[in-house]
Amino acid sequence: MPVARRAAARPEPDSPEGRHSSVVFSDDRQWAEHLGVFVRSGLERGEQIQYFADTTAPERVLRALTEAGIDAAGAVTRGQLSVSVAAQTYLAGSGFDPDTMIGLWFDAAEAASASGYRGLRVIGEMSWGARDVAGADRLLEYELRVHEEVFAHVPLTAWCFYDRRLMADAYVSVLASAHLTHRGEPYAVPALRVAPLADRPGLLMSGSAGYDTRDAVAAAAAVISGAAARTELDLADLRHLDAASLVVLADAAAGRPGGTPLKVRQAPSPLRRLLQLFPELDSVVEVVDR
Repeated sequence: MPVARRAAARPEPDSPEGRHSSVVFSDDRQWAEHLGVFVRSGLERGEQIQYFADTTAPERVLRALTEAGIDAAGAVTRGQLSVSVAAQTYLAGSGFDPDTMIGLWFDAAEAASASGYRGLRVIGEMSWGARDVAGADRLLEYELRVHEEVFAHVPLTAWCFYDRRLMADAYVSVLASAHLTHRGEPYAVPALRVAPLADRPGLLMSGSAGYDTRDAVAAAAAVISGAAARTELDLADLRHLDAASLVVLADAAAGRPGGTPLKVRQAPSPLRRLLQLFPELDSVVEVVDR
């Protein structure tokens, strides 16, 4: 089974693409190691640190930090560290909503700055996404949006914790691959990878887009339809694209104010074939570097 390879050079930690990372692990030792590295770095850098637990008891988080030689109690007392439960914070009420969550990050970063911290540092346990939580079906959409909508604008560093013991490998792969940087165990390359572009508003889609990956296509379409700026697609590594998926993506672009065509760079042969078969799509798909 193919696995994701680590990049030869990791993005700078202070750049937007270096501050949002997936962390995949499968045992408590790995969890504690990633936790300690993250918190220790935040304390040294003078950042405020928040941990949002799902299945982990808050006292266990603090105990693991103490066992790693970190003065967790002191950090909590002075307000630099907090550990809370997601179900009582951003999952409270009607469930998970990406728009609400994105707004909360701006508020939280502003509050950290007002308290004198150099930035905000957050760990979120993402295992709730595999349960019947209202809005969990929008988690991939959220992961795709935050690079452009949050990390490009606020001093936030976030590690998304994916515990393989609580989530199916296929689901972990789809979500982890939506991040520009990765830590921890390698993961299988998903059938369709969707990730934000590092240098401009847009999405990279690689692999195969069809009926079996319709949820990932729908998440990409949600990003396209809701983006503040026109979103570009890089499809250079897309091996398969069915007509239904192309229509979903094109309709998302057409539904934006002004009805702009879907902009595609590095159009692969599957897309070129569809445009030949359905010439009417030429009016809703703009191919650059065809």
